[in-house]
Amino acid sequence: MEIRDITPDDLDDVLDLRRRAFGPMSPGSKEKWRKSVLPALAEGRYLGMFDGGRIAAAARLRRFTQWWHGRPQPMAAIAGVTVSPEDRGRGVGTGIMRAVLDRATELGDAISALYPATTAIYRNLGYEHAGAQHIIRLPAESLRGIRPSGQVKLRRMGPGDAAELISVLHRVHGAARASGPISYDEDTWNLWLASEDDFLYLADDGYAVYRWRGDDMEVENVVAASSDTLRALWGLVGSASSVAREVVAAVAPDDPVLWMLRERTKEQLTRVRWMFRVLDVAAAVERRGYPAHASCQAVVTVDDPVRGGGTWRLDISGGTGTATPASGGTGTATPASGTGVTLSVNGLSALYAGIPTSTLRLSGLMSGDDRYDAALDAAFAAKPYMLDYF
Repeated sequence: MEIRDITPDDLDDVLDLRRRAFGPMSPGSKEKWRKSVLPALAEGRYLGMFDGGRIAAAARLRRFTQWWHGRPQPMAAIAGVTVSPEDRGRGVGTGIMRAVLDRATELGDAISALYPATTAIYRNLGYEHAGAQHIIRLPAESLRGIRPSGQVKLRRMGPGDAAELISVLHRVHGAARASGPISYDEDTWNLWLASEDDFLYLADDGYAVYRWRGDDMEVENVVAASSDTLRALWGLVGSASSVAREVVAAVAPDDPVLWMLRERTKEQLTRVRWMFRVLDVAAAVERRGYPAHASCQAVVTVDDPVRGGGTWRLDISGGTGTATPASGGTGTATPASGTGVTLSVNGLSALYAGIPTSTLRLSGLMSGDDRYDAALDAAFAAKPYMLDYF
């Protein structure tokens, strides 16, 4: 089979593949999908595997920004991984994903994330469970107690506001030292901001995206840097409480709105798990943010059969970090017994996302010298989450 870039001429075949994998799409959804993927084609971010002239598999590398302890970096978000029903069980999915990992690295992405339809294939390729999209269901009337100050100016958003929205996201997630949230690129935001069914509001330090979903109000994003703006945005959503029965919202695990509610007893919470992978150890460590007080010097060997592992010296202090090849340049030397820790690439990816070293050791993802464990836990501490599903 041949792996090559998807072209505009292939899109009808890709749509047929998606229909066989995910079910039919409405004409409107097809047109929106076509508009959203065209930039990816131009950037080499959509790959297909072909058996002669027939498409057997496809996968898209979405161009996102992801925050880790308040620092943004480019991230390859893997989406639309589809395999033709007659080609399943033949290693086609693994083949297209290996090509995707190579392409992501070529494009300069040091990290990658995805929402898995199944765990096994992605875990075998080095992805590991990291965080979740937390979706909470609340009685709409519970938001009535959130009283805006009246001092926050809100305006409606539309196409053309993407640059300002992205600027707000960078300020908010940076100030919150957030780990896990993502942002679309400007072209994709402008496409989403054209939706006629969404209510889109922007403030100087926050924004809201929400919509009706049957008798309920569905909140996709409410992001704010100040209490006044947060109250104003959630008050906006709550203003529909005389009609809406419930509010279904994507929130951070410790989202401040949950502490603004007058009553909290039983809550219905759904976690949609996402997986994460480090592609380039040195670049990923350098681009991440860390707690300013954390200090860590450790020797770490990474076993990565897909992309090639190696041994690195981690040096983290003052909120920044570096990973230097221990061999003096190749990153392939193995430390002497008792001088470092060994992680599978799955384990390193989980550690990067804040999974404690005790969990990694007990699950078999980490072994070796334990004297670095407390320092690694402090440096990589995180509560990763996403507000968006892709």
